[in-house]
Amino acid sequence: MKHRYDTDIQDAELAVLQVLWEAGEPLPLAAILETLHARRGWADSTVKTLLRRLQEKEAVALEKRGVYAAAIAREDYRGAANHSFLQKLYQGSAKSLVASLVQEGKLTREDIDELTALFRKEG
Repeated sequence: MKHRYDTDIQDAELAVLQVLWEAGEPLPLAAILETLHARRGWADSTVKTLLRRLQEKEAVALEKRGVYAAAIAREDYRGAANHSFLQKLYQGSAKSLVASLVQEGKLTREDIDELTALFRKEG
């Protein structure tokens, strides 16, 4: 089943998920509010709206009254986001993405060496 989080998480919603992922456990609303107020200066109503949207997308679950947990693993989200990104911009070609990064000078020599070692290991 395709979840709405596969491609539909907005940047602000992702900031909420990051707080939950970093905690590694369900968090009370007060802790989420405190963290996002400190990081982003967001009002309580903004955070509550984002949590509600994430629940609708099945990306966050209300564990018990006032306690929230990420309903998706960071790695699962990354995989879905990577797939969506590659499809949208590179017609699914990871090679085209890497070539673009190299051509734009976005990869350091160290990055290239690490990727080369990874490719050799996988091959």
